[in-house]
Amino acid sequence: MDEVMNDFRAMPAESPRTMPVQDFSTEYRDDNAPASVQEEGVALWRVLAFSPAMVATLGMLWAMTGWFGKDGISLLEALLITLICFNFFWITFTVSTVILGMVSLTRHSPRPTHGPARPLKVALCMPVYNEVPWYVLGSARSMLEELRARGGSHRYAMFILSDTRDEEIARQEQAAVRAVQSQLSPGLELYYRRREQNTDRKVGNIAEWVSRWGGAYDAMLVLDADSLMTGRAILRLTDALSRDPAAGLIQSFPQLIGAQSVFARMQQFANGVYGAAFAEGMARWCGQEGNYWGHNAIIRTAAFAASAGLPHLRGMNGSDKLIMSHDFVEAGLLRRAGWAVRFLPRIKGSYEETPQTLIDHVQRDRRWCQGNLQHLGLLRSKGFMPISRFHMFHGAIGYLMSPIWFSLLVMWALIGPSEEASVLKYFSESNPTMPMWPEMTEGRHVLIIVLMYAMLLAPKLVGVAALPLTGARFTEFGGAGRFVLSFLSEVLLSILYAPILMVQQMIAVLRTAFGMQKGWSPQARAGGTYGFTTVLQCHLLETISGAALVTGMFFGVVSPWLLPIAVSLVLAVPLSMLSGMHLWQAGRWMGTREDFRAPPITQAARHYRAELKSMLDGAVPQARAAE
Repeated sequence: MDEVMNDFRAMPAESPRTMPVQDFSTEYRDDNAPASVQEEGVALWRVLAFSPAMVATLGMLWAMTGWFGKDGISLLEALLITLICFNFFWITFTVSTVILGMVSLTRHSPRPTHGPARPLKVALCMPVYNEVPWYVLGSARSMLEELRARGGSHRYAMFILSDTRDEEIARQEQAAVRAVQSQLSPGLELYYRRREQNTDRKVGNIAEWVSRWGGAYDAMLVLDADSLMTGRAILRLTDALSRDPAAGLIQSFPQLIGAQSVFARMQQFANGVYGAAFAEGMARWCGQEGNYWGHNAIIRTAAFAASAGLPHLRGMNGSDKLIMSHDFVEAGLLRRAGWAVRFLPRIKGSYEETPQTLIDHVQRDRRWCQGNLQHLGLLRSKGFMPISRFHMFHGAIGYLMSPIWFSLLVMWALIGPSEEASVLKYFSESNPTMPMWPEMTEGRHVLIIVLMYAMLLAPKLVGVAALPLTGARFTEFGGAGRFVLSFLSEVLLSILYAPILMVQQMIAVLRTAFGMQKGWSPQARAGGTYGFTTVLQCHLLETISGAALVTGMFFGVVSPWLLPIAVSLVLAVPLSMLSGMHLWQAGRWMGTREDFRAPPITQAARHYRAELKSMLDGAVPQARAAE
C-alpha cells in the first residue's frame, strides 16, 4: 500500500533503527543511558505522599476493629474490615497526593534539566485507525502551522501512521493528506503511511516507524488521533528533552477539551479544575520514575528503540498475547534501562478529548481494564524500579477496587443495620461466625461513615483551593457564581454516576477474568446514539441491584446509609441516556477556561477541519466517479 502514495511524497527515505524485543526474565541497562541523579527531595515527597495514607489506614483499622470487636471478630468480619481498610488506603493516598500538589504549587517548578538546548529533529507521530480523516488532518495542520509561526532551532515533521482497515476511509485519508500537503506553508513536512497489516495494533504501528524511519529523528512526539498541542507546548517539551540528556521520555499533562454532552462536560470540568493539584503532587513523588499515558509525550527515539521493544506474553492456553496497555510498560522499560521518565504538568497547551456518553466511556474502560489487569503478571519482571511497579499495580487496582466496593455493598446490604433486621439473621442463628453490622448508636460510628464520604470529596475541595495557585482566576470560568454552580453540578453528577461506574468496572474485570473481553476496537470519539433497549441491556445489573436495595430499605433490612447508592443504581438507565444530552449553551455550564476563551490552536483546528471537510465532500465523490 505504500506504493499507492509514492506520487505525492508519501514518506521520506528510510533510515532504519534496530529495535530489539526486551526480555522480562533478565535485567537490562542501555549502555548509552547517561548516569542520572534523582532530584533533591524526591525521597521526602514520597514519604509525605505514602506515610499519611498508611497512618490514616491504620487509624481506620483500629476504629473498625473496635467497632466490630465487642464479641470477637469472625472470619467474615475480618474480611469486611480488610476490604474497607484496603479501599481507605487508596482514597487517602489520593488525598495526600492532592494536598502535596497544592503545597508544591506554592513553590518554584522543579528544574530537572540543566544543560543547554541543542537542536533536535522531531517526528510528530499520529497513529490512526478508522478515524475521521478531515478531523485528524485538520488538527495535524494546525499544529504544524503553529510550530512554523513559533520558529526556533528544532525541526519537525508530521507522520500520519495509518492502520485503517476500511478502504473508503483510507481513500479519504489519502485525499486529505494530498489536500493538506498542497496547502501547507513552505518548509512544513507531512507524511503518510498505511500498513498492509495492522500487526500488533498501535504498538506495532509505532515500532514499525521506529524500525524503518526512526534513525533520522532524535525524538518522536506521540499523538493520539484526538490530540491537539500548541506550538509552545511542543517546543517546551522538545527543549526539556534537549536540555536533559538523561531523559528518555517526558510526559505532558493533557487537558480535556471538546466536551459537548453532560457526561463529557462533567469529566472535562473535573480534569480542568481538580487535575492540576493531583498532577503536581504526582510529579513530585514520581521524580525520574514517571509514567506514560500513550500520547502527548516526547520520547528519545534511540532510547525507545533500545529499551522498549515489547514481547508477546504467553497466555494460559499457550497462545501469544499482545501487551495491551503498553504505555505503562514502555515507561517502566525505559527507566529499567537507565533512562529517566519525567512528568512535567506545568507545560500548558496539551489537549485531548473524552468520550461523550456513559456507554462510550464504558466501552473504552473495558479495553483499559483488559490491559491494566494484564500488568499484574508483569510485576515480578526483572529490573523494573519500585515506582514503575507501583504505577502498574496502581493501574490494576483502579479496576479491582470496583469489585471490592461492590462486595462491600453486598455485605453491608445483607448484614443489615442491626442483628434483628439482618437478612442473614436466619443463617447467623445457626452459624455464630456470620457477621452482624454493628448498630450506629454512637456518634463515633456515624463519624466513621461521614469520614469516608468526606475523604471522597476532599480531593475536589483541595483542587478548587489550589486552582488560584496555577494562575487561574474564577472569572475565567464565567465568574464565581457560575463556577460554584458548575462545581456543585459536577459533584452531584459524580455522586450519581460513581455507583454505575463501579458496577460497570466490576463487569469489565469479570469479562477480562473469564476471557470475554476480546480485541481492542477503535474508540467512538464523537459518541454514539443508543436506544432505550441498548441502554437497558447495558445497565440491567445496576437496575436490578438498585431495586433490590430499595426493596430491602422498605422492609427495614438494608441500611438507609446506602440510599444514595440505591438511587443511582435504580436510575442507571435514565442517567445513561442523560449522559449524552446537550442541555446548555456552549461553555455556560460546567465550562472550563478553554470554553469561555478558546485557545488559538483550537480555533485554528476548527477552521482547518471545516475547510478540509468541505474540500473532501467535493473531491472524494469525483475521485470515485473517475475510477
